[in-house]
Amino acid sequence: MPPPSKILYTVYALAASGDLTTHVGATLRRVAIGFAFGSLVGTALGALTGYSKLLARLLDPTLQALRAIPSIAWVPLFILWFGIFEASKVALIAVGVFFPVYLGVYGAVTGVDRRIVEVGRVFRLSGFELIRLILLPAVLPDFILALRAGLGLGWMFVVAAEFMGASEGLGYLLVDGQQLGKPDQILAAILVFAVVGKTTDSLLLIVSAPFLRWRDTHASGI
Repeated sequence: MPPPSKILYTVYALAASGDLTTHVGATLRRVAIGFAFGSLVGTALGALTGYSKLLARLLDPTLQALRAIPSIAWVPLFILWFGIFEASKVALIAVGVFFPVYLGVYGAVTGVDRRIVEVGRVFRLSGFELIRLILLPAVLPDFILALRAGLGLGWMFVVAAEFMGASEGLGYLLVDGQQLGKPDQILAAILVFAVVGKTTDSLLLIVSAPFLRWRDTHASGI
C-alpha cells in the first residue's frame, strides 16, 4: 500500500504530463454519451409503462429480467455487435444508466396521488396543463433522484467498459497499473474517479435545484 504522498504525487505527475486530462476527458465523454442515451430511453419507457397498464404488463417483466443480468455478461455481446471501439463502451454505460432511470420514472408515475389528478380535472385542466401543472411537479423529485442513481451506475459501468481494450480513460489507468504492478497509479485512478464522479453528481444537483424550489420539505429548512 503506497503512502498518500506517493498517490498524490502520481496524480500530480499525470496532471503535469497532460495524461490525466486525456484520460479524464475520454472517460467523461463516454459517461456523458452513455448517460444521455440511457436516461432518455429510460425516461421514455418508464413514463410509458407507468402511464399504461397494458404496456406495463407487456414490457416490465422483460425489463426486470434484463435488469438482473450482470454488467460483465453484456460485454461479449456488445463486442460482437458493435466491435471493440467506442460504440460498445457507450452501449454498456447506457445499459447501466437505463435501469435505475427506468425504475425511478416508472415508480414516480405510478405513485402519483390520484386525488391531485382529480383536483386538476375538477378545475377542468386540459391534458397538457394537467401534465405541466400536476404530473411533472409530482414526478420531478423522484426523477432527479433516478438520474443521480443512473449517473452513479454510469461511472461504475464505465470501468467495465474501459476494460474492453481501451487505450485511454481512467479504467485504462487501472488496468495499466495492475499489469505493470503500480498500486500508486491504481489508487490515483480510484481517487480521480471519486472526485470526478462527485463533481458530476454535484453539477446535476445544481442544475436541477431551480426546478425543485417549490418544495417545502424538512430538508429545505435545515
